[in-house]
Amino acid sequence: ELFVNGLEAIVKADSAWVPKDSGSSLYLRPVVFASEAKLGVKVSDQYLFVILTSPVGPYFSKPVRLKVELEYVRAAEGGTGFAKCAGNYGGAFYPTQQAREQGFDQVIWTDAKEHKYIDESGAMNIMFVLDNNLITPALSSSILDGVTRNTVITLAKDMGVTVEERKVSVAEIEKGLQNKTLTEGFGAGTAAVVSPIATININGTDYHLPEVKDNSFQLRVKNKLAEIRSGAAADKYNWNHIIR
Repeated sequence: ELFVNGLEAIVKADSAWVPKDSGSSLYLRPVVFASEAKLGVKVSDQYLFVILTSPVGPYFSKPVRLKVELEYVRAAEGGTGFAKCAGNYGGAFYPTQQAREQGFDQVIWTDAKEHKYIDESGAMNIMFVLDNNLITPALSSSILDGVTRNTVITLAKDMGVTVEERKVSVAEIEKGLQNKTLTEGFGAGTAAVVSPIATININGTDYHLPEVKDNSFQLRVKNKLAEIRSGAAADKYNWNHIIR
């Protein structure tokens, strides 16, 4: 109740900042942090709940170039990778900066134990169209349970697309890129929404994905989501929360 009431109050207060342009939005970032006036290694007894807002345009202005990270780790099994925890970002900064200096936009994180399986990308969950099926890494304690991820999966099933939530190996993705059975790759997230992937780099080799076409799954699902969010299509899922 506190969470929803807070969101309603801040959106009403900042209503003049809500962008009207297509693809833009008022980004909402709820934050909870320890505020107890004490130094010590312990769970805090006091917390402050705040909501940050900012008008934003598309998170990525063009299809992204991603590097599969095979050395550094964002989050390990048994940790906090499944949550939107600020601490998860600390270990990501250095390898992400390295990737950007090499000409990439983000990294694709792999499992902490073997670096054999894909977890997610830096700012979004990751999805692929492989053999005409939508595949995405199954949720674990190192993968964020993203709302947009779940939304895309729901829409995909209603569109008649077979969805596979399972372990996705780097080798499987590389093979699909090599034999052209992997036809689409994209990220899904609150800020990124649905962001196409142009290039995936694996062990120094760039693999280029086909350009997004009008009949591409990612464009069709992105348009469906946009129609529901804007009210152009009926919200039969009850996803929208109307603030009057």
